[in-house]
Amino acid sequence: MQGGIDLTASLTNVRSTCNDTGEKVYTVADFDVLARRTDVRGARTVQLPYFVTVVRGGTAVIAKRVGTVTIAFADGQERAQGHAQAASYIDRAEATLPEDIRKRITAKRKAGDENAALDPLAEPDVRAALARASFELLVGFQLSEAQIAYNATR
Repeated sequence: MQGGIDLTASLTNVRSTCNDTGEKVYTVADFDVLARRTDVRGARTVQLPYFVTVVRGGTAVIAKRVGTVTIAFADGQERAQGHAQAASYIDRAEATLPEDIRKRITAKRKAGDENAALDPLAEPDVRAALARASFELLVGFQLSEAQIAYNATR
């Protein structure tokens, strides 16, 4: 082991699809994990834990799952790759803006009108409604406390 690091890995090629035709919005993220090991002696299989979270409004974690991706190194092989997939469901109603908010955002404005220069997205209640209807699927490595502390010093 060089400098205490046995293996480094990165998430890459993240691709997502979203199906919003039903009562629930279904999102899938496919991704690759590229790994590099320092000691290339012998074949080795590594299980790397990853997490998938659903975040609402940019700050509230509403769901989290942990999975693993398998990386298989052949004898003498420094680099290897694995593939994984993460998915989530969200209630369609939760991800839909109320009709009154939609109307305020999409209302036609004419130059010279009193409210033409007013941005509805600057209004606190409109921004709050947008945040409530906004969801993200985030994927990352599930690290131990020691790994987090180490990464914070790099």
